[in-house]
Amino acid sequence: MRTDVTKINEKTPHQELTEGLMIFGAGTSKDFKTGEWRTNTPIYLADKCKQCLLCTPVCPDSSIPVKNGKRTEFDYDHCKGCGICANVCPFGAIEMKEGNI
Repeated sequence: MRTDVTKINEKTPHQELTEGLMIFGAGTSKDFKTGEWRTNTPIYLADKCKQCLLCTPVCPDSSIPVKNGKRTEFDYDHCKGCGICANVCPFGAIEMKEGNI
């Protein structure tokens, strides 16, 4: 018996998975809150941000939304806390905090 790949989640028993998990459809990380893996959390300091947007293209998880040409709060559901954004910010507008806040 094969489990429909669109119905697999973190509570799916391993007995219901096909060895090698034959995938018949495309998946998306939007369906999974991968931010739960985070051990460090970026904190956005809006008062220091100059909206240069250097942080957005370097985020491997696309967790820095931009709306109307301005960055907004982090998408913590998908941010894994790698810290790349904090490293490229020339204004110190992103601080890394230990833990999954």
